Amino acid sequence: MITSNKLNRRSFLKVSALAGGGLILSFNWLAGCKPEEIEEFGLPKEWFRLNGYIKIGENGLITIMSPNPEGGQNVKTSMPLIVAEELDADWKNVVVEQAPLDTDNFTRQFIGGSQAIRIGWIPLRTAGATARQLLINAASQEWNVPAAEITTESGYLIHQASNKRAHYGKMASLAATLPLPENVELKDISEFKLIGKSHKNVETKNIITGKPLFGIDYKKPGMLIAMIIHPPAHGMKLKSFDDSAAKNLPGIKGIFEFKSLQDDYSRTFFDTVSFTDLIAIVGNSTWQVLQAKKAISAEWEPIQSYEEKRDQFGNPTTRIVPAGLESEESQRVKMEAAAKSPRTFRKDGNPEQAFQNAAQVIERTYEAPFLSHNCMEPMNFFAHVQGDKVNCAGPLQKPELTEQALSQRLGIPVENIEIEMTRLGGGYGRRSYAHWLVEAAVISQKMNAPIKLIYTREDDMSGGIYRSRYHANYRAALDENNQLIGFHVIAGGLPENPLYPDRFPAGAVDNYWAEGWEVPSNLTTGSFRAPRSNFMAAVEQSFLDEVAEAAGKDPIDFRLELLKKAKTNPVGERNDYDPERYAGVLELVKSKSNWGQTPAGISRGVSAYFCHNSYAAQVVDLKVENGEVQIDKVFNAIDCGLVVNPDAAKNLCEGAVVDGIGTALFGELKFNQGIPDRMNFDQYRMIRSKEAPKEIETHFVESQEDPTGLGEPAYPPVFAALANALYQATGKRFYNQPFIQELNG
Repeated sequence: MITSNKLNRRSFLKVSALAGGGLILSFNWLAGCKPEEIEEFGLPKEWFRLNGYIKIGENGLITIMSPNPEGGQNVKTSMPLIVAEELDADWKNVVVEQAPLDTDNFTRQFIGGSQAIRIGWIPLRTAGATARQLLINAASQEWNVPAAEITTESGYLIHQASNKRAHYGKMASLAATLPLPENVELKDISEFKLIGKSHKNVETKNIITGKPLFGIDYKKPGMLIAMIIHPPAHGMKLKSFDDSAAKNLPGIKGIFEFKSLQDDYSRTFFDTVSFTDLIAIVGNSTWQVLQAKKAISAEWEPIQSYEEKRDQFGNPTTRIVPAGLESEESQRVKMEAAAKSPRTFRKDGNPEQAFQNAAQVIERTYEAPFLSHNCMEPMNFFAHVQGDKVNCAGPLQKPELTEQALSQRLGIPVENIEIEMTRLGGGYGRRSYAHWLVEAAVISQKMNAPIKLIYTREDDMSGGIYRSRYHANYRAALDENNQLIGFHVIAGGLPENPLYPDRFPAGAVDNYWAEGWEVPSNLTTGSFRAPRSNFMAAVEQSFLDEVAEAAGKDPIDFRLELLKKAKTNPVGERNDYDPERYAGVLELVKSKSNWGQTPAGISRGVSAYFCHNSYAAQVVDLKVENGEVQIDKVFNAIDCGLVVNPDAAKNLCEGAVVDGIGTALFGELKFNQGIPDRMNFDQYRMIRSKEAPKEIETHFVESQEDPTGLGEPAYPPVFAALANALYQATGKRFYNQPFIQELNG
């Protein structure tokens, strides 16, 4: 494939970064070498930049930085593979380094939405191919031979006719001065040597040897520790506080009230934060600050309803923040009222008539609670504000967007702000909203000192940002031949509507109706792994199982029948899935699990879903003994296009399955007068090792399609596969999460 490269060097850097998730990668000839070999090789005396992605030393050392944050999704391995493939590098000589935020050269330095590989596929390949072509052109000029006669292999340039051979470093100096080629040829998939083969995580050694990779590990000379106190309940604000018992405790340097974001600030999507009026406690050590925090007496008062200015990616909006202290029952009353007046998002055919003429109508209602992210690593960030310069370091998912908020809050231009990205000890959407970075910087500015801000687990769980509380009502109409003739969903949430009106089974039913609603709340919510899909997949696929049973059909065959109609005679033009690929994962999981031949003593359930441009189907095998769920095996069938790194891909799918099962069984957060009922892991139930599946088997559809998302797609469908298997084991359908309550209720 020929790809255009009509860019100057700086434009190439910026545009490639924008399209590819802002990635610069690092290849190091020393990786995989023995320690004595590293010492012999040494560092280059001079670097030569070939494009925004790659620089090469005169001795052959190749380095490119990786701007995307790494949070366990393994982009720091998989994305370098893409560049290395087109560069024709030897992977055993590759190492990857993390870059700091660089808004001059990169505009999409963030993780989220399972988009890194999908968006970066062509730009990353182009970067590698461009560097390779520059090296070939340099060798052509140096050796005075036609460029077409020069080949590359494992980091070497070769001209067979003259028996000339040189590593890339020999031509790097000249290559760096040559004009970029207007077009470069990308490899055919059949030529790939690295992509499609498993490669271990480049950080494995650092992780298992306990290297300080995470923000919580970060230290600087003279650094002080800070913590915050925020209101104990959503719907309250700070009135006053008494620090007389705390300010003279050992090691305490300062206690003061501050505002993290100004009231008139127009917040972007990722500036979501529950509380902006806070108390800061600063001291020499974490223990000293904790003791002072406990000694502070604060008085709180109710908020008044207000409108919050928002900027949703260039679209100005307002968010209504109502007054009041919300509780489980007050929320339920508001949700029930809103569900009576939903808004239509899609309507095909005449669903009212279909239900009126139906031989059988199935109707079910589903609910899911608020959820807390509970990343293993507490929220933390380092900040040092010195005049008009800012240096920060820590774990966050959207550094570029957070930097803009920081610049406005401090009154310091973004070019004077440096953010070093550490490895994330869990993200899942929570670290998209890095208000704690702004808080750390404001505290540093006030104290005129380097500050490391640390949240306690209770600070995090009581301060937002939660997965919304959801509710959905489904109806299905069957005719006298047990054919699905009508489908109606009304879905809503507090405060977010989870509906995806154009997803399956839209397009597969002649009479289809999708309605939605939402309820304003002063609880702050945001992205949670596979946002909204994590609920809609669970309820949609659970309901389809019931409909299949009512129709007297096998649950997989029933879904395939609908997908066949969506392919051959689709309803509507806005269906956002490919029915053939959707059916493909169902067929694959059916085959690999030997569906229809359930092992003795085992109950099984199936589910399938499309989100983040990928398709996932799952079969869960389990048994229930003495009220405890024992999961024997989970089968994954995934279509994410071409798999770049199968090892990493399997890891992502396995993690999604364990995470999803734990959330479905145990995840729950409720509120009483604005206060969450669970503040730490002694109350908020997480999955335990013994409750994880004994085995997870993952299969990928063989594909030459460009890669799509994978960090999230395997997460949503496992909720329903679990629920459907539990039904087979207990004879009881599960309509409310967490399932453990209904299982033992």
